[in-house]
Amino acid sequence: MTQSAATITPTAELTAAGSSTTDTSTPGANALVVLGHHRSDSLSAHIADLAVGRLAAAGYTVDFLDLQAENFDPRMSVADQPEWGNRDKVYSPTAEAHMRRVLAAEVVVVVFPVYWQSVPALLKGWIDTVWNYGFAYGRSKPRLAGKRILWLGLAGATADDAIIPGMQQLLEAQLNDGLAYYSGFADSRVGLLPDAEESPQSIDAEGNLVIGEAIGGDARTAHYAAFDAKAEGFVDALLAASHVAA
Repeated sequence: MTQSAATITPTAELTAAGSSTTDTSTPGANALVVLGHHRSDSLSAHIADLAVGRLAAAGYTVDFLDLQAENFDPRMSVADQPEWGNRDKVYSPTAEAHMRRVLAAEVVVVVFPVYWQSVPALLKGWIDTVWNYGFAYGRSKPRLAGKRILWLGLAGATADDAIIPGMQQLLEAQLNDGLAYYSGFADSRVGLLPDAEESPQSIDAEGNLVIGEAIGGDARTAHYAAFDAKAEGFVDALLAASHVAA
């Protein structure tokens, strides 16, 4: 399923698609939205647009990082990770530039399709390159300490698929425990968004892929309105937590 994504530039200010009953405004704060998808017309890109709008409406200055559009190379080079044992090393210009963008943000929202119970290679390469030894970890007080992050993962499986609880647990173990906690983040949460496909997909007891009838018309409109609202709800919950903590 694809939807056209609005053109977003760093520090874009957009109107949120909805409103929250909780005051989550944080004037003057910075946020980073990272899109880890290779298509600009994907549902993931659309959800990233919604996140940008939600953050901007809450008073954040938003830096939008579309990894594919910015031609990020996920293949880590020696220059990206020189002198492994030296935590004060000079990284490649690309790695340094991305590190500065992460450092500047109080709140980070990462949007991606769930591939094989994990993040796609484009996003994994960004994590490996940017969340590097000496920057994200390897210090008594990590440079990213106190920041908050939301991982929005879009899954093709249906919400009632037996795979969903395990998928949630795996993503939380990888992204919350193995990455954000290890890097000093104060708050890391995974917002899993199943039912991303127009045609429901599941695996039967024999391991066969079962593809249901595609939704259309009013049902399709209602389905993706609910999908958008769920994504916005995850963003709102993170902002509410940030507002209370402040």
